[in-house]
Amino acid sequence: MSSDELPQEFQIDVPDEMETGVPADFASVWHTPTSFILDFIAVKQPPSPVSDPESGEVTSITVPGRVVSRVRIPPQQVFELAKALTMQLDAWEKESAPTVRNPRAAEGPDGPNRSAEN
Repeated sequence: MSSDELPQEFQIDVPDEMETGVPADFASVWHTPTSFILDFIAVKQPPSPVSDPESGEVTSITVPGRVVSRVRIPPQQVFELAKALTMQLDAWEKESAPTVRNPRAAEGPDGPNRSAEN
């Protein structure tokens, strides 16, 4: 068997300072011709309204945020990442999502404590 056919086993070490991770409120994904970029963003302070100076009407809400981590991956890895995310999301949904994602899903089709007389 050639070395190209041998299975690879990665031994990955997470540095101590990165072990706890970084909290992020959302992610932004964009790409260049050579890579996909995932920006993980933390909200810095509460949203604030932006008003039109002439009318005083609120025209938008500004949400100040900061990129807490930027990850660049080659396009070929995006497919593997998508598969891994889907696999982990499926496992998470089986464990906890019905009550987290849709609290009514645990109640049944007619909602809480519904009977034929209601």
